Amino acid sequence: MTDIPIDAVPVVSPKNGLLIAVLCLLFGIFGAHRFYAGKTGNAVVQLFTLGGLGIWMVIDFLFIVFAEFTDSDGRKVDPWIGI
Repeated sequence: MTDIPIDAVPVVSPKNGLLIAVLCLLFGIFGAHRFYAGKTGNAVVQLFTLGGLGIWMVIDFLFIVFAEFTDSDGRKVDPWIGI
């Protein structure tokens, strides 16, 4: 068996995944979930494009539900922790 370096182990984001999912559903067209996750650059672009005309918002929501959405540090946000 090989040793796995501690840096290779994925770390879950401390951000509230359920809150990110709700923000995406309610205010995703304005990039609210991305502002909360710390991705302000992408959030501003999403704000001015109205969530990529809604398409970007839907894709983000699917990423959130399937726990593939990451915060600004690259850590995965899990919406199912604590439920």
